[in-house]
Amino acid sequence: MEKFFHPFHMVNMSPWPLMSGFGAFALVTGLIKLFVFMESDLFFMSFYLLIFIALLWWRDVIRESTFQGFHSSVVLKGLMLGMILFIVSEVFFFFSFFWAFFHSSLSPTVELGSEWPPLGVFPFNPFQVPLLNTVILLGSGVSVTWAHQMILKENWKGAKISLMITWMLGIYFLMFQGFEYYMSSFGISDSVFGSTFFMATGFHGFHVMIGSLFLFIIWYRFLKYHFSKSHHFGFEAAAWYWHFVDVVWLFLFSVVYWWGT
Repeated sequence: MEKFFHPFHMVNMSPWPLMSGFGAFALVTGLIKLFVFMESDLFFMSFYLLIFIALLWWRDVIRESTFQGFHSSVVLKGLMLGMILFIVSEVFFFFSFFWAFFHSSLSPTVELGSEWPPLGVFPFNPFQVPLLNTVILLGSGVSVTWAHQMILKENWKGAKISLMITWMLGIYFLMFQGFEYYMSSFGISDSVFGSTFFMATGFHGFHVMIGSLFLFIIWYRFLKYHFSKSHHFGFEAAAWYWHFVDVVWLFLFSVVYWWGT
């Protein structure tokens, strides 16, 4: 058989894309079943199945990169472009929440009491838990940047410590946000303020959860010596995602917590 040598990595036949597609379809179907019939069996079964498929798929990607050497410089350029486009799509995702918030707050309707926050809604003091969470996330942004510098200097011990501090700060942030939700005097059904507040901050919290898991896996790969000074895009992708999470929180704190109250 004639072989064509090229810089691109042609992925072997894999069942994971097709299975993840079926899993996502089952997940959405289970979500509809949950909303309409209040039955959660299909939703949770497809959710756990999708996580299992994702883990197997990511395992294969790690093998291709670390042990088989398929991720050449050309392949890395494609991965970088894909990560950038993914983050851009996430930017527009959060842009929709900010649009809804500004649309409702700049001209509050009569139903809201013609004022913002709406009549009867008592928002959080932005200079208590929200300010503390801001300091925590900014600190995590510093530590993940420091970890990158340690990688470039091949100081692997410093990189492991800095990265561990980063994902631990992410968990710390989530604990405070959970406490904030528990102490909230309003809910997601309390006017458009509650809806936009919990949708925006809740999805950001979900992104912090995903980002912390992402960083934890990268930290575990550090312990297994999967990276080098010149080959550590997995870490860079996690760092880009984490900086995006930081920036979104700065907008949330400035607009939703501070200006919006």
